Amino acid sequence: MVETVLFWIFAVAAVSGALLMVWARNPVYSALGLMVTMFSVAVFYVSNSGHFVAAVQVIVYAGAVMTLFLFVIMLIGVDKTEDRSESLRFQRPLTLGLSALFAAGVIVAGVEAWTTARPGAAAEPANGTIENIGDLLFRRWLLPFEVTALLLIVAAAGAIALAYFRGADTEDEA
Repeated sequence: MVETVLFWIFAVAAVSGALLMVWARNPVYSALGLMVTMFSVAVFYVSNSGHFVAAVQVIVYAGAVMTLFLFVIMLIGVDKTEDRSESLRFQRPLTLGLSALFAAGVIVAGVEAWTTARPGAAAEPANGTIENIGDLLFRRWLLPFEVTALLLIVAAAGAIALAYFRGADTEDEA
């Protein structure tokens, strides 16, 4: 029952974040919508016993990639000023209350999902642990892993080369 409720809560959050990302006029709001969607996907991973993948999702995508996106957005600059007056009187207290309720729900569900050793329970083989993922990644999937890494390096070098030479061409024409 708790898993079903959490699924629907985070499904609505994921779709809302995705819609905010696409429809927001302010790029900072778009980036925040993407972060909500990535966090919701991490919760889906936890509910399916993919704890390591969920941690990587939060650390790499919601943390590092979103920081990079926001840094680029700030470098590009959002030059228009916004109205900072609050149109809803109880917006901040309501947001704090709903956030506390949401955090309590995540903690209650997380205690059940993240507890690995239960007294009196039979030992299950750990699924989705770092050892299992590393074993599969560096034994069974080593060649595709290395080919993907090579492809990403070539793509990054190509993008840098195109940006460098395209920048040099436009400077010569000016």
